[in-house]
Amino acid sequence: MVFACQEVSGLETDPDVETVSEGGDNRFVHQLPKPVKQANLKLKRGLTTSDAKIVAWCKSTLENDFAAPIKPRDITLSLLDGEGDPVARWQVSNAYPVKWTVGGFDAMKNELVIEMIELAHAHVRRVL
Repeated sequence: MVFACQEVSGLETDPDVETVSEGGDNRFVHQLPKPVKQANLKLKRGLTTSDAKIVAWCKSTLENDFAAPIKPRDITLSLLDGEGDPVARWQVSNAYPVKWTVGGFDAMKNELVIEMIELAHAHVRRVL
């Protein structure tokens, strides 16, 4: 699935830790790892008339009252340079849409209408 967007946010992992005091010795505090929290990805672009595959995926996930199972997908995000060559790439596992927003319309302003798709996912890792 190819999807061009103007802004991507949420490429972050936040390892959580649990603080445990050493029993009987007040000089030590241990930081024990807990599961890593993944932020939702937010993809923004100008609203277009094209019927992109990602729009169909969002519609089938969010607008069918969960009559069908959610179909997570693996996604590759690429940051491209001026020539269209990848500078960096991230692999996102088991992503699915959880929010789909279209910005407000104001005929008095000369602005693009922005579409934002928010994806929950299991894991993100940088591959390039």
